[in-house]
Amino acid sequence: MIFETHAHYDDEAFDTDREELLLSMQDGGVETIVNIGADVASSKQTLEFCDKYPFIYGAIGVHPSNTNAMTEEDFKWLEETAKKYRMKAGGKVVAIGEIGLDYYWDKEDVTRANQRKWFERQTVLAEEMGLPIVIHSRDAAKDTMDMMKAMNAGEIGGIIHCYSYAKEQAREYLDMGFFFGIGGVLTFSNAKKLKEVVEYLPMDAIVLETDCPYLAPVPNRGKRNSSLNLIYVAEEIAKIKGKDVEKVIEQTKANARRVYRFDT
Repeated sequence: MIFETHAHYDDEAFDTDREELLLSMQDGGVETIVNIGADVASSKQTLEFCDKYPFIYGAIGVHPSNTNAMTEEDFKWLEETAKKYRMKAGGKVVAIGEIGLDYYWDKEDVTRANQRKWFERQTVLAEEMGLPIVIHSRDAAKDTMDMMKAMNAGEIGGIIHCYSYAKEQAREYLDMGFFFGIGGVLTFSNAKKLKEVVEYLPMDAIVLETDCPYLAPVPNRGKRNSSLNLIYVAEEIAKIKGKDVEKVIEQTKANARRVYRFDT
């Protein structure tokens, strides 16, 4: 069954049918979901999902686009919560994320300096807690890589979420031991660069993700996304790699369990 490594079921897009949708996952072939925090509020809701649904685990963290509002009090909450709820302590927090850099919008109230500050602080926290990191990097390829190398992020490990850079940089992340979150974009007809990256990547470095409610794959492009659509991503990976789709699902599940340290 499918392991979904990156979802946002706290999003208001699911307010009308969240319970019904989540309870349909097992019958739809989705075994495990990791819900990802984007700020303190969504991280708190992620913890509620972890308590309510046996198959949901969580990552807590502050997305770079939300770092303008991040405070020392917020960081203290992340620190205390990670320590209390990480799997080592019997909880279901499996990562710090999503964290990183996003220069796409270049908003005045979300300075690059502030993004870099909280990226570093949250990465250090992950290292201290023995948790992997879930990296968001958009239009910030060089700065992300430079910071990760400076912080020895390869010793922390994690996932490069929604990978969107070239094959050359993928090689560097592979050398660091990172996994690659591959989602609906792979099915788009204009995703030539990503298809080349997936063709290049070894199967033991790929995990499945949706980033739902965003980035629904073909044939549901433009609609609200959910983990039930991951079969289309798995099928596209199977096509590119010349493998059986069930083998892709099995391998990506094993990869997800490894990166999120389910078996340690």
